[in-house]
Amino acid sequence: MKFPQRLIDGYNAFAVGRLRSEQDRYRELAELGQSPEIMVVGCSDSRVSPEVIFDARPGELFVVRNVANIIPPYSPDGQAHGVSAALEFGLVALKIKHIVVLGHARCGGVKAFAEDAEPLSPGDFIGKWMQLMAPAAGKVGPRGDLSAIDYMTKLEQANIGNSLDNLMTFPSLAKLIERGEIQTHGAYFGVASGELYVLDKTSGNFDRIAG
Repeated sequence: MKFPQRLIDGYNAFAVGRLRSEQDRYRELAELGQSPEIMVVGCSDSRVSPEVIFDARPGELFVVRNVANIIPPYSPDGQAHGVSAALEFGLVALKIKHIVVLGHARCGGVKAFAEDAEPLSPGDFIGKWMQLMAPAAGKVGPRGDLSAIDYMTKLEQANIGNSLDNLMTFPSLAKLIERGEIQTHGAYFGVASGELYVLDKTSGNFDRIAG
């Protein structure tokens, strides 16, 4: 099977553009290793790339992406846990200083949960995964008189808060957060508008960052 031509074209553009201008940076990263201070847990959605949104250089962000930017609660059950492993690596190996949970508008995973749709497949991996959103939905409550868009926004933002809450279930991480050695942040990206909102933990509101 042929490698996707779009990726070949993209690499060629990268090789003659950004790679040339940042070759020294790549060599330094190869020799000394990475040392990002910021970890971003974002959604797999192709429209929401943290490196693009934050205009990041190589080596600046340690990024983990999954459906609906979910951080599951601490669960040392002997099974494989991708997000938990990434958190552990970020803490122990990289000594990160900030953890950002980046959610976004029009999230397909959140929509699937809100609509309680039929399983995508007999195994329904996404359905089981999205059940981790149940505490967030409980805080939002029933839709009531809210429009579908407003309800989705509330649920998307509550899901960010739920992931931040789940960080505190990791014993070693909770201690670092309580001591101020690691800071946690919530952010929300408007796909259509390109606007970025950051969670104010005092008010619980997402405030727009001036562009």
